[in-house]
Amino acid sequence: QVHLVESGGGLVQAGGSLRLSCAASGRTFSSLSVGWFRQAPGKEREFVATIDWSGGSTDYTDSVKGRFTISRDNAKNTVYLQMNSLKPEDTAVYYCAAVRFASRIPRAYDYWGQGTQVTVSS
Repeated sequence: QVHLVESGGGLVQAGGSLRLSCAASGRTFSSLSVGWFRQAPGKEREFVATIDWSGGSTDYTDSVKGRFTISRDNAKNTVYLQMNSLKPEDTAVYYCAAVRFASRIPRAYDYWGQGTQVTVSS
């Protein structure tokens, strides 16, 4: 069993930065891929980024490429999402999730955090 807790969300002006953290408990976390997803009001949950168990392979949705960076520290059981040049359209609840093999599809994931709100003002 893996328990995930997100933190680092908040209110920021457009162009600003935030770093989200996903802290995990569970001995198997270092063997799992982790994804970040987001959900805006009235919209479906969408893929943002993934990272494999080693940190050697990452994937991003086109709208965040060059602005967001996903990374992990397995010694700390934590995955990060550094978000720069934030835009109002990045406003959403951000969730981290874990699964054996990385996927862009939310239903593929076995474990989910409770989410953290990110609000970008114009």
